[in-house]
Amino acid sequence: MATTSHLSSMAMFFISFFVLLMGNAEGETRHYTFNIRYHNVTRLCHTRTILSVNRRYPGPPLVAREGDRVIVKVVNHVANNVSIHWHGIRQLTTGWSDGPSYVTQCPIQTNQSYIYNFTITGQRGTLLWHAHFSWLRATIHGPIIILPKHNQSYPFQKPHKEVTIILGEWFNVDPEAIISQALKTGGGPNVSDAYTINGLPGLLYNCSSKDTYKLKVKPGKTYLLRLINAALNDELFFTIANHTLTVVEGDAIYTKAFDTDKLLITPGQTANVLLKTKPEYPNSKFLIAARPYSPGQGTFDNSTTMGILEYEHPFKKPFKNLTLIQPNLPQINDTQFVSNFTMKFRSLANYEFPANVPKTVDKRFFFTVGLGTSPCPKNTTCQGPTNSTKFAASVNNVSFTLPSVAILQAYYFGQSNGVYTTDFPVEPMVPFNYTGIAPNNTNVMNGTRTVVLPFNTSVELVMQDTSILGAESHPLHLHGFNFFVVGQGFGNFDPVKDPAKFNLVDPMERNTAGVPAGGWIAIRFLADNPGVWFMHCHLDVHTSWGLKMAWIVLDGPEPNQKLQPPPSDLPRC
Repeated sequence: MATTSHLSSMAMFFISFFVLLMGNAEGETRHYTFNIRYHNVTRLCHTRTILSVNRRYPGPPLVAREGDRVIVKVVNHVANNVSIHWHGIRQLTTGWSDGPSYVTQCPIQTNQSYIYNFTITGQRGTLLWHAHFSWLRATIHGPIIILPKHNQSYPFQKPHKEVTIILGEWFNVDPEAIISQALKTGGGPNVSDAYTINGLPGLLYNCSSKDTYKLKVKPGKTYLLRLINAALNDELFFTIANHTLTVVEGDAIYTKAFDTDKLLITPGQTANVLLKTKPEYPNSKFLIAARPYSPGQGTFDNSTTMGILEYEHPFKKPFKNLTLIQPNLPQINDTQFVSNFTMKFRSLANYEFPANVPKTVDKRFFFTVGLGTSPCPKNTTCQGPTNSTKFAASVNNVSFTLPSVAILQAYYFGQSNGVYTTDFPVEPMVPFNYTGIAPNNTNVMNGTRTVVLPFNTSVELVMQDTSILGAESHPLHLHGFNFFVVGQGFGNFDPVKDPAKFNLVDPMERNTAGVPAGGWIAIRFLADNPGVWFMHCHLDVHTSWGLKMAWIVLDGPEPNQKLQPPPSDLPRC
């Protein structure tokens, strides 16, 4: 007969075991500290003081599992204001942790700190974190790696090894000085001095051969490459010479697998690809390369970053003077390749990973996105398209002005007066032939104008590029949501004919998607996340010029459908 104490200890054991199981089901809490510090880095024989996290460039990985709670204490030890955005994390009801300065928070000032606190819900894959203040993300960025839950596996072959590859841009001078000067003169900013692979420019640049990324692999293995474009202003083609890559994920969403020998990744986008190495030691080295895609007329850094794929010799005695196999990349302005490539992305759309694309639409919006002008201050000359104008950019001809306080705070406390308005135009106020001859008046309007959406509104948004100052590609990023890319095309969107071709079965789900140069893209999303959500071009020069806006999603009726109260350490402006 069992004693009372024995029964009690058995009960405690089962209760503890049950709590442990429940804890695992709900995820762990992971703590990180990000110290923003000065850090001397030398590239291309130029040493400069950069800003970085924990003196690492690129920054440290944030690793978690689906369902985990993540707590990151960011401490600002530098003179610049700063904030961190967890790019692609849904931030369900935790908009205070999203990060864009003056949208969801005031920036973290010198010698101040802020704790970002969020749970990763229903997401797994590769994303990125980066600064979201001015152009600080040039050096303040790093990977977010979300592993599947403990009892779940990848919907593709388990890799031998996982490797993160971050594409970036190196500037020999401080990017803050570059954009500050450009905004003063009204001209285009100076371009970067190199592209980088994991912070290294590679073989083709002067004084850079020692700063070349090397990926060492074994024959007959499968590697998962986590590709991230953290460049400031350039969409990038990527390839590994004489190797096929299998795309299995984009923006932390599994895709129907497809093979390619080259990819396009816009700033803010990620892609997971499988690299199957050659079955035998190949007696060659293979170049890894990335260079820009630039269909517009603006200046850009027309250079190529290169790394090396090296096979480990089975006897650990590599041959000397191995042949270096050259890569093959599309032309700089190959819009057709880009269109064909982006159309290959399809959601898995199966039982385990459904594509919950809204089949019906509550609200439709039509936004033009593109460049424009603003007049010079009186009695001055500028370096914009003419000597009397500055470069600008807009959505529906509204160039967005960031306020001096955070929009989310003003919204939450009912203090919108003088901070923002809720009259953002749902369509262009003056329609024109968007991809034809540009209108004579290219001046934009300025304002902090937002769109208000009731909770659970299903939204269809068509974004149309314009030919004003030349057609350009615009990678648009929506904070707080994933959206489905249901259609895209060249020329002007036809509201009668084009919707009939929309893919509502297995469209790709993303957080960042390119509006084609001289074309349009149609997306759908469900406004199921209360808060204020930034949407902007992820080419930082266009964001600086005003190609941005914000959505306000109202609370839902249930407790878990309401924006949480602000944390006590929310930074002040």
